[in-house]
Amino acid sequence: MHQLSFISTARPGAAPIDVEAILASSRRNNARDSITGLLIYDGKRFLQELEGSGPLVEAAFSRIKNDTRHRATVMLSFREVDDREFGAWDMACQKVEAVSGDGSFGDMVDNLVDQVPDANTKALLSSFVRIKR
Repeated sequence: MHQLSFISTARPGAAPIDVEAILASSRRNNARDSITGLLIYDGKRFLQELEGSGPLVEAAFSRIKNDTRHRATVMLSFREVDDREFGAWDMACQKVEAVSGDGSFGDMVDNLVDQVPDANTKALLSSFVRIKR
């Protein structure tokens, strides 16, 4: 079992990103390929975790890199894991605004990833939503 983390930026000047369309396609492909994961989108950037069979995860990442809605796609990690950290999610998603005020969205993400055993993955996801933009 492999897990891949990446970040990318929405291509400027393109039509507004239809996250629901991305999710529908991702969920269909991920169900077919037994890939699970999490997508966080803040209106400018995507942070995503994909997990499953190494070759299938790499193929999904390749499709994403070739998607014209993304640019500056950077793999943050690709590692072997013993168990799925994102359970039965064919693609959990949260569209976010920058966290302000009481940080309640950051708290929600913290709760969402609380059961993720890898401390680096937890920190990556939690810090992404707290970046001041």
